[in-house]
Parts: sequence; C-alpha cells; structure tokens
Amino acid sequence: MLAIRTRRRKAVALATAAVLAALAAPSLSATPATATTAAAPATASDYDSTYYKDAIGKTGDSLKSSLHTIISDQTKLSYSAVWDALKATDQDPADSGNVILLYSGISRSKSLNGGDTGDWNREHVWAKSHGDFGTATGPGTDIHHLRPEDVRVNSVRGNKDFDNGGSGFTDSGGSLTDSDSFEPRDAVKGDVARMIFYMAVRYEGGDGWADLEVNGSVDNGSSPYIGKLDVLKQWNDEDPPDAFEERRNQVIYDTYQHNRNPFVDHPEWVEAIW
Repeated sequence: MLAIRTRRRKAVALATAAVLAALAAPSLSATPATATTAAAPATASDYDSTYYKDAIGKTGDSLKSSLHTIISDQTKLSYSAVWDALKATDQDPADSGNVILLYSGISRSKSLNGGDTGDWNREHVWAKSHGDFGTATGPGTDIHHLRPEDVRVNSVRGNKDFDNGGSGFTDSGGSLTDSDSFEPRDAVKGDVARMIFYMAVRYEGGDGWADLEVNGSVDNGSSPYIGKLDVLKQWNDEDPPDAFEERRNQVIYDTYQHNRNPFVDHPEWVEAIW
C-alpha cells in the first residue's frame, strides 16, 4: 500500500508541475516583441523605387537630366519664409532653441536672425551673384543651398568660389579664406559640395533662370558658374553625409519644398555625372 500511495503522490506532483509550466510559458499566439519596435528611419534606398525610379541605373548627362526633372517638382518659398524654414532645417540637435551656423559651427539662438553684428542671416552657398538671381523666388530662395551663418562670416565669404587654402578669421570655426576663394571647415566640406551640385542640376536654364554649372575656376564673378569642380568632388568624397545633413534633407522634403537633394541620398552620383 505504501508503494501505491508513493506512486500516486509522484503522479499528482508531475501533473501539477506540467500545469504550472504551461501557465508560465508564453502563448504561441502572442504578438512577438519585435512587432512593437519603432520603424527605422527612412534611408536613401527607400526612395529608389519611388522618388528616384526614373534615375536609377543611369549615368552622365542622362542621369543629370533625369534628376533635374525629378527635383524640379518643388514647392517654392518666399524669401521671408526662409527665416522660419532655416530655424527648422538647421536646428541644433543639442538645443532646440538654437541653429547651427554653417561655416563657423557656432550654435546661436534662433531669435538672433537679422542683419546686425551678432546676428545670423541667410547665406546663399551658391553665391546669388553667380547667375544674378538675387533673392527672387526660385534659386534665390531654395533652402537646399540656403544656410544660417553669422553676419560677419557671411560677409567674409562674400561671393567667392570654393577652393583649398587661405587663412583663418574671427569666428571661422576652422574655415579659411584668401583673395579669391573660400574653404569651409572640414565638418561641412561635403555638405557645401553637395549643395553646389544640387544647384547645378536643379537650375538648367529652362525656367527663366540662368543655367548654373560647376567649373574649374575661382574667378567666376557674376557668371553662372562656381568652382572648383575637382576640389568640390574631393570634398564630397572625404566628408560623406552625416545625420545632420540627412535630417535636413528629410525636413525639406517632408515639410517645405517637397523635393530632395539627390547627392545627400546618393553621393556617388557626383562621380557618375561629373
């Protein structure tokens, strides 16, 4: 009888353990943990089958022409609207009340926009005199190449072409200048190059504006050209797009102009065209 009672107690214990194990185990029909994970940020490849579908696989003039058609479909801003746009596109990731100034790298209050010493203003990276488009709606207000910059630093850059070399200056942030050229700080060399290449593709002379082109000179004056091509290509290679530049491109696309800088998404397209 003792042996029978022992076997019964073991059977009950095993059955109880099985029930407890079943209660503790996750249901096979439960939603996997990964189902609640936030979606990854959009990447360049997310637009290849949609936005860039007519450009994929092309090179040279064919690629340039396709990209021109794609990015020319945009919402245009007034020059006054550029102020608020830059406060969003160039917001300091570490301080939402500030913007990052392009050449100097300084973080400055968004409220200090204007034309006085200590203010930041709207820098045309493709100098507006190169093609004589001024601040008119179109190339003069295209925020893909408009950036916040200190008033004095903006004046130092003036309408100079881009090249290596020169000397530093007050609040330069590492940027250099000489009599006929300007070299931005290392952290934004690629940004500058990709803005210039964007302008050369977007404005091809067919919409009432000059045909903007990149060339090998640093003495272009009021001609619709900016150089130096080989230096800008080098900067594009050496300083690839970072998170700040990619976010900026996305904000412009989502909120303002609804077009993209293709060279931020595909920096290799610079070599494919030039």
